[in-house]
Amino acid sequence: MKTSEPMTWQAFKNTLIQNPDKFLQFQYAEGEFVHPSFHITEIKQVPIVSVDCGGQMNSWTEVIVQLWEPQARETDCPMKVSKALSIINLVEKALPLNPVATVKIEFGNSKFDTRQMYPGELITEGDSFTVSLTPDYTQCKALSRSQNCGITNSGDSCCVPATGKETAKPVLELVGAEALACAPGSGCC
Repeated sequence: MKTSEPMTWQAFKNTLIQNPDKFLQFQYAEGEFVHPSFHITEIKQVPIVSVDCGGQMNSWTEVIVQLWEPQARETDCPMKVSKALSIINLVEKALPLNPVATVKIEFGNSKFDTRQMYPGELITEGDSFTVSLTPDYTQCKALSRSQNCGITNSGDSCCVPATGKETAKPVLELVGAEALACAPGSGCC
């Protein structure tokens, strides 16, 4: 199963439920896998409320599954999906997880900076269930809505390249989409 959109918690969990007897693996880079002795150290539910550069409030929820590789490698056999599901069930007894939340996997080790990644391709092969992780990314929400960024009192976009002459950051005044629209190549973002 390959996903192009961020996956919901319920869709991720349902896929695990369909593969309880498989060995769970996470691939974090080309040819690089989380060591089989990994632990699921916690599952976080994070409500996020933000205001973007166009002045629009946004809110969503993320469920973040944190993985940890112990220094002392305990085993070369990964946990079964059923073990991961038992951890999930334990968490959900104390903290009901939002089924439509975006799921992310948080991981890092001595070779790979800790980051949150999306489950990308889900691969069932033989006795393995592999979650291929894809990087998170930044975006300009105002630009993706074809709207405007905030503008300064002088009318400049908040995203104008620095000239090196500024001594202090300008105060931003957020305006509605009808006043100034972000367009590709406009320099807005």
